[in-house]
Amino acid sequence: MSTSSTVDRAFEAALYDTADTALDTAASLLAADPAADAELARRGEEFVTTAWRRGWQPADLVRIVRRELDDVHVRLVAALIRAQAAHDRPRGPRWAAQLDGLPDRAAAPRTDRFSHATAVLELYRLLLRLPVLEPLEAGTPRQEHRPESRALARIRALLAKAEATGYPQEAEALSAKAQELMARHSVDEALLSAHAPSPDAPGACRIGVEPPYEQAKAVLLDAVAEANHCRAVWNEAFGFSTVVGFETDLEAVELLYTSLLVQAETAMTGAEAAQRAGGRRRTKTFRQSFLAAYAHRAGTRLRAVAERTAAGAGAADADLLPVLASRQVAVTDRLERMFPETTTTRLRGVGDAAGWTEGTRAADRAQVGRRRPLSGQ
Repeated sequence: MSTSSTVDRAFEAALYDTADTALDTAASLLAADPAADAELARRGEEFVTTAWRRGWQPADLVRIVRRELDDVHVRLVAALIRAQAAHDRPRGPRWAAQLDGLPDRAAAPRTDRFSHATAVLELYRLLLRLPVLEPLEAGTPRQEHRPESRALARIRALLAKAEATGYPQEAEALSAKAQELMARHSVDEALLSAHAPSPDAPGACRIGVEPPYEQAKAVLLDAVAEANHCRAVWNEAFGFSTVVGFETDLEAVELLYTSLLVQAETAMTGAEAAQRAGGRRRTKTFRQSFLAAYAHRAGTRLRAVAERTAAGAGAADADLLPVLASRQVAVTDRLERMFPETTTTRLRGVGDAAGWTEGTRAADRAQVGRRRPLSGQ
């Protein structure tokens, strides 16, 4: 029997029949034929290539496998993605960063051939059934090969310090500096793009929104996106939001959302400790309310900083406000073409007054209004 025939028979038995008995039969076929291993791996790379054609990206595949299956399947899909990448075309810096961020090549625990074949088939079942996602092709070559700016490097450093400090006032000042620098950098990029021979077009990226309390986290991401001239659409089923905007703003959103989430969770841990010290047991409703309030308040403060920064720059450059308006129209147009139909979701589980109060206070500490000018930093 040929190795291809073995794989075909296993796929026919397991991939199109979800019964456990079918999976066991297929795994037995593969386990009994070591010569089929190479063909089985090649078929896996084909599944990965098909996923790319359906709009998925490396981080998306790892995320959905982690949500639906187990660690062994995450290791398997990461290995397939790396193997496929060796034969793939270049896909830009964001894609390359996702490849670099794949789970480590840790040695898999020893297992028998039947168990390994079972895990592979379970993974392939999932990959086979992936739906089509909205494509995220980047805009211009100028966006594709641009190194990280000094401003973004400075923002990254400020946010890292804000996450690491144990002093709320210091985190407040660092986060405020980072947001104002983001706003000013966005203004500079907008004017530069407007005067370029081929202005940039809006792009899009996906950012993971992981459980628990993913609704509140999605609200926080939406607030960060809006404050930085982007728009976000949450896909609850697959655990991510798609953010649409210009490249510099997308980078800012990724950095700030990640940092604020770290700061929010740290603050929530402290607030829960205080609640327990006061004799109250922590609850899911408290945490959900805390994060929802944090998202709401942080969004208000972020928008205030961004608007003041843009107003100040607009007073100095009459070209700015029309440029920002034009870019906002372009972002909205791209969003509506990608997502012609969207729905709103009511935030559930936000009924804890103490959680809401503590979340608001934490957001006030994390994000404040204008501080001293950042020139020379």
